[in-house]
Amino acid sequence: MTFDAAAEPADEPAAGLAPPTLGQVVRTLDELYPPGTAEDWDAVGLVAGDPAAPVRKVLLAVDPVEDVADEALAWGADLLVTHHPLFLRPVHSVAATTFKGSLVHRLIRGGCGLYVAHTNADAAERGVADALADALDLLHRVPLVPHDAGRGAPHAAVTTGTGRVGRLAAPLTLRAFAERVAGVLPATVQGVRVAGDLDATVESVAVVGGSGDSLFDAVRASGADVYLTSDLRHHPVSELRERAQLEGGPSATPFLVDVPHFASEWPWLRYAAEDLARALAARGAHVETRVSTTVTDPWTARVPSASAPGASATG
Repeated sequence: MTFDAAAEPADEPAAGLAPPTLGQVVRTLDELYPPGTAEDWDAVGLVAGDPAAPVRKVLLAVDPVEDVADEALAWGADLLVTHHPLFLRPVHSVAATTFKGSLVHRLIRGGCGLYVAHTNADAAERGVADALADALDLLHRVPLVPHDAGRGAPHAAVTTGTGRVGRLAAPLTLRAFAERVAGVLPATVQGVRVAGDLDATVESVAVVGGSGDSLFDAVRASGADVYLTSDLRHHPVSELRERAQLEGGPSATPFLVDVPHFASEWPWLRYAAEDLARALAARGAHVETRVSTTVTDPWTARVPSASAPGASATG
């Protein structure tokens, strides 16, 4: 399944620009998203591919799954850049008898490499967090959890880190904010879930692309009125809202807005495509980039409960 995205003009090779090698593309991606800023448990960088091979087309996607591999090979991509790792835990085989091994074999046979930028892309300037904040037009944003000066460039403590906190240009009701979120992110079966008073006013916003319920303490410390993230679980959400209401009443903040993992991270792909092409062009090389519109959210259907109270933000 795919969704409609704003049409982007096709990349045109500038006069005299040759395709880079995969090694050159990897070095450029590593500069945009330094591997040293990834979390210790993460697995980022080049997964498959010959560094000497030329790269003319790069497809960018959230997930390294079969449908995305089909899209990359059908387009003739020489490199697939994904946000999520294919191999996050150690493996002892990439035999084609396993679904992950089969995907690697298909890409290699098709002449397509695979590169991953995960938590290093979450935290980077113009990374996942910035792209999500920009989609909501958040102003005056700062990292929710800043990187310390030892992780990346000396200025990293100011500009990079997990999540972002900013302000809306004008206050909105929680209902209107949730509707804005639904309007700027890819449509999914889940849609947008909300915990809080829909008529309450919100202005300060914290965002984290991907799973974010481990950062509730940081969100509370930031003073954000509403927190947008993904994969929120029953007990952490219940406990956060109970604590807020005990301390401040039914309309106490932070409110919570939960969206599918895929949807929260997809906006970054356009930034990555633009920044990669621009950085390579500055070095005298040209690649054509394309952002995948394949929906890789694994949920395929939703059946609403009968007469569920508060089931709709508009009803």
